[in-house]
Amino acid sequence: MAEATEKQGLFRSSNRVELVATIIMSLAAIFTAWAAFQSAKWSGEQATSFSQAGASRTESTRFDTRAGQLAAIDVSVFVAFADAINSDRADGVIEFGPDIPYEPTDGTLSGFWYERVRDEFRPAFEAWLEVFTLDRANAPPSPFAMEEYVLADAQEAQRLQQEAEDFAAAAGQANQNSDDYVLTAVAFALVLFFGGVSSKLDHERNRLIAVVIATVLFVGATWVLLVLPKILPFS
Repeated sequence: MAEATEKQGLFRSSNRVELVATIIMSLAAIFTAWAAFQSAKWSGEQATSFSQAGASRTESTRFDTRAGQLAAIDVSVFVAFADAINSDRADGVIEFGPDIPYEPTDGTLSGFWYERVRDEFRPAFEAWLEVFTLDRANAPPSPFAMEEYVLADAQEAQRLQQEAEDFAAAAGQANQNSDDYVLTAVAFALVLFFGGVSSKLDHERNRLIAVVIATVLFVGATWVLLVLPKILPFS
């Protein structure tokens, strides 16, 4: 009678172990599919971010090139103006010196180049003329050293470069997220392995050990799955 009771207890215990193993394996199979899905989504996000980074870098290069071209034009005009103003002063057609501000005069070479200063360059150009007139010794060497000299294209190039770096960082994070989901799927695969092995073992103790290992792996992998960033299926 005692032997029969013991066998019934072992049978019930075995059934409970198998039930736990079945539940864990079922959930592990679902979570493995979810991890694989998330890994694929994050891989797509990585590719998109890298593509956007490349596009931003291309645009940044375009704006930077144009900014360089505009700066070259400004330098050429300023050099021509500086030569012209010295020539006009030597010819006596204009007055310009300490405490004598420059006044553009029609028909003069300096007036010709003064009118050809670009609108974007003019604030720095006018500010430099004023400083140069008041304190020639301490004036900046050229308008390009003035804080007023700002090229919109250069600023846009810098913004796009930063945007490219942000996209590249996002791509790197997406790649890490994808790898983390792959590792999580591997952990769930181990859960399935130990859960499946538990039903093939003869000794109750060995079955219990296999289920405990599967449970520990399952809990750890599930926790990681919960804390990892997610992309919704239809986003």
